[in-house]
Amino acid sequence: MKKLLNFLALFLVSIFLTCGCKQNHNPQILTYSTWGSHTEMQVIKTLIKEFEEKNDVKIKIIHVPQNYFQKLHLLFASNKAPDVVFINNYYLPLYAKANLLEKLDKNKIQSYNYFENTLKAMSVNNDLYAVPRDISNMVVYYNKSIFLKKNVQFPDPKWTYDDFLKKAQKLTDSKNFGIGFEENILFWEPILWAYGGEIFDNNGELSLNSQESLAALKFYIELKNKEKVAPDKIQSANRTMAQMFLDEKIAMQISGRWLVPKYRKEAKFDWDIVPLPNGTHGSITGSDTSGWAISKQSKNKKLALDLILYLSSYNSINKITETGLITPARKDSANSNSFLNNEKPHNAKVFLEINKNAKVTNIPINYNEKIEKLTKELEPYFLGTEIIRPNTKFEL
Repeated sequence: MKKLLNFLALFLVSIFLTCGCKQNHNPQILTYSTWGSHTEMQVIKTLIKEFEEKNDVKIKIIHVPQNYFQKLHLLFASNKAPDVVFINNYYLPLYAKANLLEKLDKNKIQSYNYFENTLKAMSVNNDLYAVPRDISNMVVYYNKSIFLKKNVQFPDPKWTYDDFLKKAQKLTDSKNFGIGFEENILFWEPILWAYGGEIFDNNGELSLNSQESLAALKFYIELKNKEKVAPDKIQSANRTMAQMFLDEKIAMQISGRWLVPKYRKEAKFDWDIVPLPNGTHGSITGSDTSGWAISKQSKNKKLALDLILYLSSYNSINKITETGLITPARKDSANSNSFLNNEKPHNAKVFLEINKNAKVTNIPINYNEKIEKLTKELEPYFLGTEIIRPNTKFEL
């Protein structure tokens, strides 16, 4: 009986000590902001949980799926900025030039692991401010079934914009359109580049008024307004181009890697991808990049960097890549089976091949304000009430 009492006493003491430790234990806390779909967030949350367990830290996730940068602006303005900020190359210059982000040591992140253009996209004046995660470059998705039905040859990497138009014309009938149509600059800026045009030059000045830019923009707008090979807003009936592609109402669509999971799951027909057509300057796509940055306001920058290094590691990036959502910025992940598996698109390597000539968008000061003004100026041209002419002049 005495031995039993001694054992119980020791047991109770150990429980008391354990409970006492837990009560007094205060793990370090980091905040992490991001946008992202449900699928993406499932992977991110799993990775963050692993990091928490390995580092005795608590991560507060600020997930903002809509109007992300509006929320982020408010957090920085109220001195409540997240320690780790998921950011893209459109907004990074704004935050970096305002001295709100930490400069990163390229040696610590092992920059040799990344495609050079992704590092450039995450840099300002050659200073790196974020570790790149992925590349959002444009390709042409095409419905192989419609091509076969219409007896139209599949597009190949050497095709031109003239070939593109001719195929779109052959693929268009009373029920279907040859190509989808997006007014967002993201989708048609690569056509300007293919013909030597720009929206903004290297100094941030408007370059859309050049003859090259106007000619390329005119070609794109006329796909809908003159050639009638792309749907207008009434014909699309408020459907997205992705939904019209799935409904087999458009045979081709210019878009990015993010559509792959949706098309793998929902498309009831055979489809694949091909590089954007060639213009006088070749086939050029964008090199838009997203990545992880550290806020200047962070009180634990070392731990914040540790989290970024964990999220950007080979194993972590592979797990995100396996969702199909991204083209990884890491060269080793991009060339692994996580990306180059046997799932659609069969020509997944296209995403890597086009990256060799991908262009980093020129982002001037107040880029988003300028784009908003430009979008309003372009409205009548997209509607067809105004026509692009050689003397057309846009002003900001």
